[in-house]
Amino acid sequence: MSKATRGLAVLSHGLESGPDATKVSALAEVAARHGWETLRPDYRDLDAMGLEQAGPPRLQRLLSLLPADRPLLLGGSSFGAFISGRASLQRHLCGLFLIATPAGLPGDTTSLAMAQGIPTMLVHGWQDERCPVDQAIGIAAEHAADLLVLPGDHRLSAHVARIAEAFDGFLRTLSP
Repeated sequence: MSKATRGLAVLSHGLESGPDATKVSALAEVAARHGWETLRPDYRDLDAMGLEQAGPPRLQRLLSLLPADRPLLLGGSSFGAFISGRASLQRHLCGLFLIATPAGLPGDTTSLAMAQGIPTMLVHGWQDERCPVDQAIGIAAEHAADLLVLPGDHRLSAHVARIAEAFDGFLRTLSP
């Protein structure tokens, strides 16, 4: 007999990364401690097509993994955050936790789109060279999202423990 969980937390890696990446792995550990089952999809085969081509198939893969009958939480870093935001328009979610979120993608005419009214937290670096912090501030304001800005670049490698701590706090705010 399997143990009941709070739901499924699907954590998506960035473009130059994989499902065992440091940040999504840290988030998975935190989610598991809070009783969430976790899934970290592997998009590396799609990412090999390049950033401009990988968006639609990444979104389709993510959506195909989301069951309709369970509470869902999406999280991701960079390209994984962007795709998670887009998926929130097509599935009911308990929450979104997005790291280094781009406001748009090269070659994509649409900007980041996310559902309104979902508990959302953004984590971003003040010195993010790929996704300017001003864009993250705008996204947070538009969606009334919590925003944690850290002294770091796009990768936020020196802040994995702080990101995991923020995720822990975020999960504590979600309804059981």
